[in-house]
Amino acid sequence: MIKKILIFSVFAALVTGAAFVLGLDKEVKKGKVTYAQGRVQRKPSDQDLWHRAPVNTEVLSGDKVRTFKESLAELNLAELDVIRLAPITTVDIVKLYQESKDKRAETAIVVDSGDLWADIHEIDKDTKFDISTGIASAAITGTTLRINVLPDSVTTLKVYKGEVHFTNAPEKSSLTPKSIKPHQVKGPHQIQGPHEVSLKEWLYIVKSMQQITVDNKGKVVSVGSFSLSDKDEQKDWVRWNLKRDSLRVSRLGK
Repeated sequence: MIKKILIFSVFAALVTGAAFVLGLDKEVKKGKVTYAQGRVQRKPSDQDLWHRAPVNTEVLSGDKVRTFKESLAELNLAELDVIRLAPITTVDIVKLYQESKDKRAETAIVVDSGDLWADIHEIDKDTKFDISTGIASAAITGTTLRINVLPDSVTTLKVYKGEVHFTNAPEKSSLTPKSIKPHQVKGPHQIQGPHEVSLKEWLYIVKSMQQITVDNKGKVVSVGSFSLSDKDEQKDWVRWNLKRDSLRVSRLGK
């Protein structure tokens, strides 16, 4: 009898251990709101209504998050990466470190509108991290960046550190990448009015302190360098992000 009980106990322990390991393998990766100022809301993937999203609110694949006027939000994604939302910004967390068919952990975030800041850890061959808008997609390799999407969908990408592959044809891998020559970006200027043209597919490599702007048709309208002394970089939004990044580096001991 004692022998039977002992055998059953060992079997139960093995089953429990296996279940624990399998549970870890299938663990759902979660993000968390780590800063919320003003009105911040989250819409779960299985609901139609938006809900308040205070600090410590969990964020999962398929969720949307938005901020309102005079509001800010910071999301820590699975304790690896950080994204921040400026006032009047909406993002869609399409995927959050989900395992793909080729066994890569994929993250995909869509900026519907507004201004997004991202501080992403170094990406390896087993990981894919994309941030996109309605007209272009940025493949992250380990970067600090900012993507601004205007109401008319005009998109500007700025890379503060690292390198980003930016394209209007994310499904294509045969495009020849173009490098941005370091020169100052010109200010606003008159562009040609609406006219029908065939969309030219492109892929740019955007490096540290470089930027690129794409119009609402997916056409590149300006490329070049920028400086932290530029007027746009003096905004409270940029200064806040740089401060948060510095605090994060100190906390992680980098």
